[in-house]
Amino acid sequence: MSALSQRSYDEIRNTLLARHELALLDVREEAPHAERHPLFAANLPLSKLELEVHTRLPRLNVPIVVFDDGEGLAESAARRLLSLGYTEVAVLKGGLSGWENAGGEVFRDVNVPSKAFGELVESVRHTPSLSAEAVDALIRSDADVVVLDARRFDEYQTMNIPGSFSVPGAELVLRARALAPDPATRVVVNCAGRTRSIIGTQSLVNAGIPNPVSALRNGTIGWTLAGKTLQHGSTRRFEAQAGQADAATRQTARALADRAGVSRTSLAEAQRWADGVTRTVYRFDVRTPEEYEQAHAPGFQNAPGGQLVQETDMYAPVRGARVVLFDDDGVRANMTASWLAQMNIETYVVDHATPDALTQRGVWQPSRPQPAQTPAIAAAELAAQLAGPDSHTIVLDFTASANYVKGHIPGAWWALRSRLEQDLRALPDAKRYVATCASSALARFAAPEIAALTGKPVQVLEGGTAAWVAAGLPSEQGETRLAAPRIDRYRRPYEGTDNAHQAMNDYLEWEYGLVAQLERDGTHGFFVI
Repeated sequence: MSALSQRSYDEIRNTLLARHELALLDVREEAPHAERHPLFAANLPLSKLELEVHTRLPRLNVPIVVFDDGEGLAESAARRLLSLGYTEVAVLKGGLSGWENAGGEVFRDVNVPSKAFGELVESVRHTPSLSAEAVDALIRSDADVVVLDARRFDEYQTMNIPGSFSVPGAELVLRARALAPDPATRVVVNCAGRTRSIIGTQSLVNAGIPNPVSALRNGTIGWTLAGKTLQHGSTRRFEAQAGQADAATRQTARALADRAGVSRTSLAEAQRWADGVTRTVYRFDVRTPEEYEQAHAPGFQNAPGGQLVQETDMYAPVRGARVVLFDDDGVRANMTASWLAQMNIETYVVDHATPDALTQRGVWQPSRPQPAQTPAIAAAELAAQLAGPDSHTIVLDFTASANYVKGHIPGAWWALRSRLEQDLRALPDAKRYVATCASSALARFAAPEIAALTGKPVQVLEGGTAAWVAAGLPSEQGETRLAAPRIDRYRRPYEGTDNAHQAMNDYLEWEYGLVAQLERDGTHGFFVI
């Protein structure tokens, strides 16, 4: 087997500074990734690489560098990428420790480029904010105030400031005037922590909304630390017809994009770029998921603008790539583009698209490689097999651990594909295996590996665990039979109400220090208009 190419810290740093394309991929699971990684390292776990790789790395000859922290995953990931047709694949010399030993800065948490940029924006623009105590006093006194939650709607439903409305980030400039038509009404923007509050508030300030605008300082974390009560299950959100863009709002958004250095393009030109082989091109429709599903342009992935700014490393992991944005109102794409450009991303907005160009419907359909063929088993047949007195069948579930805990096939084991060899050794003896996940999309890739490691018959549950549930078969809940530790997802200190206050405070202290870390790292190229 031929040796894999290696790239050093200095080579990668120089590539980033030159704004040449590079995908620096941390192939560990999300939890260890969140402990420490380089600034522009995108998390693409080996365990689910095939499900995401063609969407996140659309150009087969893009330069790729993969790394781990000595777990032995990077080499496997590199060879898998080569087998999928990627041609410029290397491993990071010395892994993560090599990066640190060479003087490379490491960051913790997830979506770090966006969070660090948000802190930089606040430090430069002195984005106005109010404490939880001040906002609570306004609400309790029936002051003329409206609270707008800039997170995704599902996050808002989990927990929200009492009386607030869900207005995800890119919608703020488009919808705020309809929700606060009186210029005297105070507008407060919140998220769970800091970034989307800062960017949302500064968006409204940049757009010249006449109302007094403030961020809720430290979001729902700050609210919780102040001892205030959150609501759960709320459904208040902006109405689709509210805040249709007028000429002045479109002009303001366009002017901001121009100031940030955003360029213009057409759907046809963006398609020609995407068909080329010399540059990576990401095409994003920044409207709401509902609008996208009704009609969208071919090749455009839905990435609501606020989340795109929040998760640039997930949506566009190739640093130095082109990003093309689309909307149908002239506001959301330009506002989103103005932020991406300030994050040193080459950004374009589609101009002059007509409704007849939106020829596709439904959700984004990612391109994926074809797994090897594995025999399938129907849910009813599996249930009968498991009920047998001597079935010796082990069901391996590769879904996200959080989904597994919520509900899984009775007797199933949760496993991580990236740890499959060691996890299998810890399981009881079996005559046969059945692989599943929510839909069996990932299970189909895991099944041949189970067969190769065990030499036993392996089947894939047809339709996955969703088909089992749809058939009315019983499920069980809880952390039963975990063959692997739950490292597939990092528990964010800001995503729930049951986190320890110390963890929340530690998270805020970390965010406050990001501007200094950016300066030490020196590769970002961020600027603030």
